[in-house]
Amino acid sequence: MRFDIMTLFDREVAAFLDTSVLGRAIRNGRFEVHCHNIRDYTEDKQKRVDDAPYGGGMGMVMQAAPIRNCYEHILSELPGEKPHGIYLSPKGVRFTQARAKKLLKYENIILLCGHYEGVDQRILDKIVEEEISVGDYVLTGGEL
Repeated sequence: MRFDIMTLFDREVAAFLDTSVLGRAIRNGRFEVHCHNIRDYTEDKQKRVDDAPYGGGMGMVMQAAPIRNCYEHILSELPGEKPHGIYLSPKGVRFTQARAKKLLKYENIILLCGHYEGVDQRILDKIVEEEISVGDYVLTGGEL
């Protein structure tokens, strides 16, 4: 099983994955994880990934273009069928042991870690099959 994590904080995620039970499982080949920094896929020299919501409103959202570019890069590395896309969001269904067991049927899973007020809905509509939440509380980003 392969996980690709699209995030703004790839080094932090990679450091976490290198420790404890997850680190041992990865080193033993139980699954593989690839972290992708969304900023590496921006189209401007400032590496901006946030913008005002396309339809207006408060706060900032993650832009669609860098996420799309990152997603297309991941697809170019994967053979076969389209990976299962998950957006880690407080609006998603709660992650449970039963949900974890259902996810085992997928060979490739892409996790999109949200940040700011959220993610441009246009990209979610294209690459995400489901939204998952770890619980009824707010964290600084989807990485946690």
